[in-house]
Amino acid sequence: MAKQETIANILKNIEQNWPESFEKYSPPKLRIHRLHDYFQQDLEKVISQHALQHADFGVLTTLRRAGEPFCLSPTELYSSMLLSSGGLTKVLARVTTAGLVERVDNPEDKRSKLVQLTEAGRVLIDGIIQELHLVDQQRLNVLSQEEKQQLDGLLEKMLSAWE
Repeated sequence: MAKQETIANILKNIEQNWPESFEKYSPPKLRIHRLHDYFQQDLEKVISQHALQHADFGVLTTLRRAGEPFCLSPTELYSSMLLSSGGLTKVLARVTTAGLVERVDNPEDKRSKLVQLTEAGRVLIDGIIQELHLVDQQRLNVLSQEEKQQLDGLLEKMLSAWE
């Protein structure tokens, strides 16, 4: 993988070659995008070691955070994950075949099935999350505890404008 251009170089090139845009450019936004890319790369590296795709990981984490019995309807799943129902069908087929989820009867509607995390799926996603927490902690260790709290507060403030 080629080394990415630094944000400082990107900003310098914009200032030199596109000065009318530079004054309105947002260095924090560029840095947030770059951090997002790095966190996504970390995620992909960890989940690919477990033969999962990003959408598979999304299904497993969504079911896990739903709490016991780790069971949701397909509608609840795809609305939480922002997938189309067609896309979810393919993902569910893949994780069901892998034994990570199972389809169970819906006690409230006999015509439909719920999606439930299996014990193997729970163990896998719990392990993956632990791996990701370790990677995240390593990445965030460049900040002091006070800086982490400050960053969290600033990001929360920004997100509150959209949420």
